[in-house]
Amino acid sequence: MLVLAVVLVTVAAGVGLGLWATGGDGDGDGGGPAGSSQDTAAGTSPTPPTPSPSPTRWYPLSKAPRTIPAVRSHTPARGPGWKPERGLRVVVSDGDLADEGRLLAGELGMAYAGEKADVREGDVRLALSGDEGADPESYTMTVRGGRVTISGPADAGVFYGTRTLKQEVRGGGTAPEGVVRDEPAKPVRGLMLDIARKHFSAGWIEDRVRELGDLKFNELGLHFSDDQGFRIESDSHPEVVSRDHLTKAQVRRIVALATQRHIRIVPEIDSPGHLRAVIDAHPELQLRSASGLAPRGAIDISKPASAEIVDDLLKEYADLFPGADWHLGGDEYRAVAVASSATIYPHLATAARKAYGPGATVEDLTTGWLNDRAATVRALGRTPRAWNDGFFRGTSVRPADDLQVAYWTGKEIGARPPVEYLSAGRKLVNYNDEFLYYVLGQPLTFVYPTGQRIYERWTPRVVRGTQAVPSRYDAQILGGSFAVWGDFPNAQTQAQVAAGIRMPLRATVQKLWDPREPALSWAEFRALADRLG
Repeated sequence: MLVLAVVLVTVAAGVGLGLWATGGDGDGDGGGPAGSSQDTAAGTSPTPPTPSPSPTRWYPLSKAPRTIPAVRSHTPARGPGWKPERGLRVVVSDGDLADEGRLLAGELGMAYAGEKADVREGDVRLALSGDEGADPESYTMTVRGGRVTISGPADAGVFYGTRTLKQEVRGGGTAPEGVVRDEPAKPVRGLMLDIARKHFSAGWIEDRVRELGDLKFNELGLHFSDDQGFRIESDSHPEVVSRDHLTKAQVRRIVALATQRHIRIVPEIDSPGHLRAVIDAHPELQLRSASGLAPRGAIDISKPASAEIVDDLLKEYADLFPGADWHLGGDEYRAVAVASSATIYPHLATAARKAYGPGATVEDLTTGWLNDRAATVRALGRTPRAWNDGFFRGTSVRPADDLQVAYWTGKEIGARPPVEYLSAGRKLVNYNDEFLYYVLGQPLTFVYPTGQRIYERWTPRVVRGTQAVPSRYDAQILGGSFAVWGDFPNAQTQAQVAAGIRMPLRATVQKLWDPREPALSWAEFRALADRLG
């Protein structure tokens, strides 16, 4: 019986040694309890060696977190990781991160303790790294020793780090041990909403802002003026506003929420086409052909009053939308969507020659209109953007050099491929209508885009059709934007739109954050999206 007892003790000890280890985790943080080293007084014998430290649980190397978009780099480590518990703190090293700290604490059920220098077990610390040369949207997240530190050169990067932590906890309950280093490939990651043709409620738009923020999008476009409606309250021209619209107070709340999520709002008042809502209140501004035909939504750009009313509106809404970018539209102007514009609209051709010389064309006059609107928003400190079919080949009037190209189609008369814009040095935002256009009712050749097609076949360099432009132009492609258009506004409810764009949005931001071939298959990516919510 004595021999058997010894054997049992030995086996038990062996099992224990298989589960526990006395060394550190290889990162210089582990090895023994605090205070295990002993000072030796001068001239005295050294203190006997301290016994082996208390056992520390052995962990396998951590795996990279599963998030959308996927993190660019993760250095694994051994350790239990981190998970939120009530009573744990979110602290900041800089008061400028208070908004990010409060938001994260509320989401994870933790206490926001403000700006603190002390260190406690379980803390999440947000800090500015001071690296002025780094991408302001980059961040580093370290999970080690029962604590989390998220740092970045600017508050935007720190915010994206908190989104990664939130997704890690939501998807697996625990943030894995190790270091995440992450940054986006593209500075423009957007969703464009046509709220002119389909009125979306303020609450629905706010829900999209929260969704975009968690996915690390940074731009929300609001196309709020079109033939079917003008959807934001106006003080300068209340007569153009549709019955169903957003008040300025509602827009300010949307802007404030977007700012908190580091999302800039890009407003769009489209001109000189798509202006029927304005023309209905000012019929004297309607463009008419020589035979008296009135093309829908086209304003007469030969009349000074047309420029005055559009500039009034641009100036008014500059106070409402504080972001840096402004979309001027410029697409589908009916006067230049015909083969013989000078014959059909001779008064426009006359106005062009008067303004720009004897050889000027209707296209020159239209380019001049766009340049004048660009000058209006530029004077307000904004960077102008316009749809690619608002640019024309061979005009004597050159579009303003700072006009960004919002490239959506190659189907217009005189269509120009993306390389024409890029080779001229222009910056471009990708709205490829064959991948990124969600057009309600699926008119013409449009079909609702799928997340799988975007995930497997699209990158920011696929600007037109399915072929990528040469890699040498990659830096000029600022990013991309998924777009929801309300051509048939009753084809889907707000809830159906939200459900329909859910996976396309996730696929789009994955490729804008990292255009390389994803590590996950589409089935794995979709399952991850379902797990993250």
